[in-house]
Amino acid sequence: VQLQASGGGLVQPGGSLRLSCAASGFTFSNSIMAWFRQAPGKEREFVAALMWRGSNTWYADSVKGRFIISRDNAKNTVTLQMNSLKPEDTAVYYCAADPPPTTILSSRRFTWAYDYWGQGTLVTVSS
Repeated sequence: VQLQASGGGLVQPGGSLRLSCAASGFTFSNSIMAWFRQAPGKEREFVAALMWRGSNTWYADSVKGRFIISRDNAKNTVTLQMNSLKPEDTAVYYCAADPPPTTILSSRRFTWAYDYWGQGTLVTVSS
């Protein structure tokens, strides 16, 4: 199993970044995919998640309206479009997978609901 995240970098406040995660080694199309982040000295926190065909999405209140999660089941990729970035968005961003049989939908925001994790990509928002 591999989850390879990319796209992180340094961006100014108000800017945009697009993170991608390439998945392999498991049934991607039937897995719930998510992004989490971890800032220095803080616990890992939920950012966004979506179901198999993108019919259901979940967002943290802190990113709602600014971030968009999407997936391409043909390419086994999940992306996170991040707009209007703020300094408080600075963190290492991780993609995660909950393969079938998936945990209950109400658990999307918890790290324990996901079996597979990528290595993370650093996003720094600073002027």
